[in-house]
Amino acid sequence: MLQLQKIQRLLLPVVATAVLAPSSLLAQDFSDSDSQEIASYVLNDAKLAKFAAATRNLGEITEQLPSNCDDEEGAQSLDEVAAHLDAIPDVREAIVSAGMTSREYVVFSFSLFQNGMAAWVLSQPGGSLPEGASMANVEFYRANEATFQELGSLTQSDECDDTADDEYDDDDYDADDDEGM
Repeated sequence: MLQLQKIQRLLLPVVATAVLAPSSLLAQDFSDSDSQEIASYVLNDAKLAKFAAATRNLGEITEQLPSNCDDEEGAQSLDEVAAHLDAIPDVREAIVSAGMTSREYVVFSFSLFQNGMAAWVLSQPGGSLPEGASMANVEFYRANEATFQELGSLTQSDECDDTADDEYDDDDYDADDDEGM
């Protein structure tokens, strides 16, 4: 069984695509309509090309951006997340110049995260497609996983990661430590 830290490292490239959104945003409960928009979003090559261009643009300015490490208040909607990105002119320009709106970038990012998680669930013994997940999107994620990892590395920052220097060993894993998860 994989330990929690190893799972987090495997999913880091997926999460890193949403690096400009405070980490608290990933845990927010969006409205049903926002959640449905994310779940029904169709990942495809044309959207990936724009997303990749935007992420590469963002990678060039990541070091200039303010830290969101201590952001306690998360956005309550996709519109609020997009507004957070649009509030930083260089970020907005990096996304718009790639042919996307900030909202589309956010929806793609959350869909990517959701489908990356679904792909991981399906890879586990006895795993089944989570309710509301699209197998077509999961297959798209799997087919483009190397691209997503590359993009994640462009915007990755250790600035907020308290465990960046920690070493984890599978032999140290104790399943009892993960109770309640």
